[in-house]
Amino acid sequence: MTATHTAPPPAAKQQWATGLTAFAAVMLLLAGILDLFRGIMAIAHDSVFLVTHSYVFRFDLTGWGWVHLILGVIAVLVSFGLLRGALWSRVCGVAIASLVIIANFLSLPYYPVWSIVLIAFSGFIIWALCVARDGASSMFD
Repeated sequence: MTATHTAPPPAAKQQWATGLTAFAAVMLLLAGILDLFRGIMAIAHDSVFLVTHSYVFRFDLTGWGWVHLILGVIAVLVSFGLLRGALWSRVCGVAIASLVIIANFLSLPYYPVWSIVLIAFSGFIIWALCVARDGASSMFD
C-alpha cells in the first residue's frame, strides 16, 4: 500500500503557528530579561566581566552595558506584542533577535557562556518567527 500525504486541516496549521509564536514570545522575553540583567551588571559593576586586551572588537564595558540594556528593554516590549499576535512584533522580533546575536558576538570575550546562551536563544527566536505563517492569532483569544 502506498501512503498518501494530505495537508493537515487549517486548524492544525493555526495551532502550530500560534504555538511557535508563543514559543518565540517567551524565548524573546527570556532573552530580553537576561540582556537587561547583563546591561545592569555592566553599568553598575563592570569588573564582573573578563577583560580581553587582544580582542579586535574592544569596547568600553559601560557602553556595552547600555547597548544590552536598551536591547533588553526593546526585546521585552516586542515579546508582549508577540503575545498579542501583532504582525509588527514578528518583524521587529526577528530584527531585535538579530541585533542581540550581533551584540553578543561582539561581546563574546567579556562573558562567553552568557553570550553563547543568548546567541542560541536568539537563533531559536528567529527560527520560530520565520517558520510560523500568517494568521497566528493572539494567545489570549
